[in-house]
Amino acid sequence: MIELKPKTKAVAVGLGKSGLAAVQYLHSLGLQTAASEYKKQITAEEQAVLAACGAAVELGGHTPEFFADAELIVVSPGVPTNLPVLNAARSRGVPVVGELALAAGRIQVPVLAVTGSNGKTTVTSLIGQLLRSSGKKTFVGGNIGTPVLDWLCEPDEAEAAVLELSSFQLDMAGAFRPDIALLLNLSPDHIDRHGSFENYAEAKRKIFARQGQADIAILGADDPLVASKPVTTAGTVLYFGTQQGCRAKIEGQQVRLEPGFAADGTAEVYDLSATRLNSLVNMYNAAAAILAARAFGCSVEGIKAGLAAYQPPLHRMTPAGEINGVRFINDSKATNIGAVQAALAGFKKDVILIAGGRNKGGDFTELVPAFHQHVKQVVLIGEAGPDLAAAAEAAGIGYQFADDMGDAVRKSFAAAKPGETVLLAPACASFDMFDNYEHRGREFMRCAAELAASC
Repeated sequence: MIELKPKTKAVAVGLGKSGLAAVQYLHSLGLQTAASEYKKQITAEEQAVLAACGAAVELGGHTPEFFADAELIVVSPGVPTNLPVLNAARSRGVPVVGELALAAGRIQVPVLAVTGSNGKTTVTSLIGQLLRSSGKKTFVGGNIGTPVLDWLCEPDEAEAAVLELSSFQLDMAGAFRPDIALLLNLSPDHIDRHGSFENYAEAKRKIFARQGQADIAILGADDPLVASKPVTTAGTVLYFGTQQGCRAKIEGQQVRLEPGFAADGTAEVYDLSATRLNSLVNMYNAAAAILAARAFGCSVEGIKAGLAAYQPPLHRMTPAGEINGVRFINDSKATNIGAVQAALAGFKKDVILIAGGRNKGGDFTELVPAFHQHVKQVVLIGEAGPDLAAAAEAAGIGYQFADDMGDAVRKSFAAAKPGETVLLAPACASFDMFDNYEHRGREFMRCAAELAASC
């Protein structure tokens, strides 16, 4: 655990939600706080938080002078870790850490932590639902919702903390140790930040690095990149998927929990056919969450109640209506290749796919088999359109370009027949055309609704 002495000069780098939470948390412990932000302007709300903490601020960059007397530096997840001011501080022996390193040893309840390239938010929120349905007071946050340091400022009476963790957070996690850690899957993502897939994967695997013998590691057995390298953990390893040996085994639209959890040693069956989790993508998410909740000690009845009540977050295989027998599905959160592969796996060759945006360093040739097997035609938007067109050509399917989301929706519908699906699964970031993936998803749903009204 990092020692935090009052009056220590601590600088937070980056003023997103995590950076502001770090300033407030350190201020609450009596440290002298400051913040450095590359943007030239910050919001009135951010200014008010910093003023209340008495934090000095620099905007428009990170200067050596501002960091000269820093004794502790806390880097927000979105900030590159190789900035010159950070390297210079390390050379002086100044601790440069992330929010999880600060939280390590200070969370007084068991931690269930979730990472992976895809499905993190769904699994994290679902675990929270299953724990609450089992009568356990639960904090859910981290990379979604409330930052963990915000929660530590005013912790509620939680019996467990369920945290979604990104590769950026885990890269600087320090001594952070989850009691139950989940690695759902791996696919190339954020290569522009990590430099290589190997570095990205190693950051994800750090979720297990500090586990002890009493801890549990849960992994997706069907994911070849997860299975390709054993994880380093002193804890018990459990698997979910369709393969033999999985403790949570997917069979059709059911998850079968193999013997070992029930007092009488029998297997448990969770039927998802009547829930919002009955797609192939969400079957995997549900299997991971059920295994984690049961390992934590949740009751079968509580888990079944939670599964029945659960509503997946928006922009993750969200139904967006039907027009003349053509379904529209919004999977705007599918921002990498693995997410698109997973989304397409649940379809026959009956998908008109809307894809494109800003490439995050992925190799679109990896989509060729999925395009060939599941996609009838691709409608392309954004900067990466030409690269995705090359993948479509290699797959032997048609493609066309669209000027904007409305144009993409209209062209997709025109190419579809009754019984087919228009799927927004971009395989890219959104920032070339939209504020974020939520904005992109909302535009897709708005355009689909407008088209429905005109038909």
